Amino acid sequence: MVVIFVLQFDRRKHMNTNSIPVVSVVIPMYNVEKYIEQSINSVLNQTYHHFELILVDDGCVDNTLNIVDKFNDPRISIIRQTNRGLSGARNTGIESARGIYIALLDADDYWATDKLAKHIQHLSANPKVGISYCPSLFIDEEGVLLGVGQFPKLKNITQQHIFCRNPIGNGSAPVIRRSVLSEIGYFGTEKDKYRKMYFDESLRQSEDIELWTRIALNTKWQFEGINEPLTYYRVNDSGLSADVDKQFASWQHAVMLNKASHPTFFKQFYSLAKAYQLRYLARRAIQSTSKINAFKLIHQAIYCNYRIILQEPSRTAMTLCCAWLKFLPSKLYSRIERFAMLNFGNSSIKQ
Repeated sequence: MVVIFVLQFDRRKHMNTNSIPVVSVVIPMYNVEKYIEQSINSVLNQTYHHFELILVDDGCVDNTLNIVDKFNDPRISIIRQTNRGLSGARNTGIESARGIYIALLDADDYWATDKLAKHIQHLSANPKVGISYCPSLFIDEEGVLLGVGQFPKLKNITQQHIFCRNPIGNGSAPVIRRSVLSEIGYFGTEKDKYRKMYFDESLRQSEDIELWTRIALNTKWQFEGINEPLTYYRVNDSGLSADVDKQFASWQHAVMLNKASHPTFFKQFYSLAKAYQLRYLARRAIQSTSKINAFKLIHQAIYCNYRIILQEPSRTAMTLCCAWLKFLPSKLYSRIERFAMLNFGNSSIKQ
């Protein structure tokens, strides 16, 4: 018999199974030896203590697990599995979670110490809100603040906002009611027919926006943000977010997964969402020094739907200018970039 999927609980260190946590924090891990200690510490140092921390080993082959072994906290549990990607690791963690709230944290990001406390307070005070999120500050690979971040729309979020602008921004920002995920979860097919899915495991990128869009289109739960940056999001040019071609193809695939069941909605908003996605990828290309891609993508975005100029003229114009300025000598561009950071730092370069 061939074992297709192996799932193993490595340990639940001294965990009191009679004590049900309020929040389940899920951290997927795949070769993150450089960042995992900081990520775990940011959870253990929370001012809110009623949580469990589920670490999902998604087939690590580096020193990640040796680092994790140094932690001796009863709230930590580790699940080992063969590699399934980020969506698969998140799904495993969610299915094992016992809390009424699910908080996701990518292993290369970290949180402010009061993040859980403020999200739990927000959700408790707003029973119609299913997903609570917050602005995020950007850090580089060494953890240094970049002076920019994601400062999205926080209130009165519509289906259009979710699909076109993804105000949640990144996978480490939201805290989600378990009941929301239970409402949209489904079982897989064939070899995974007994496995509960929340994030679509056919996606290796854009899995977040697919899930948020599915929730927005198929439930009555509200999305709402807290007006305080509580998440530190690592901009890693060598990671998934740096490959703009694959990311755009994945975004298109994510759209197709929901398009058939909501054709009118996608007919109305697809071109605008595509334009914003292309503009976002242009910004990623600018950050990764791919000037040809940046130039091409921002012009494609404007051609796709000119309303991005009318709706967000400053961000669109800034992206266009940066794409053109990339053709300047690198030292001159760096000086201009530093000036922009100092004067326009508190703006989103992610979306």
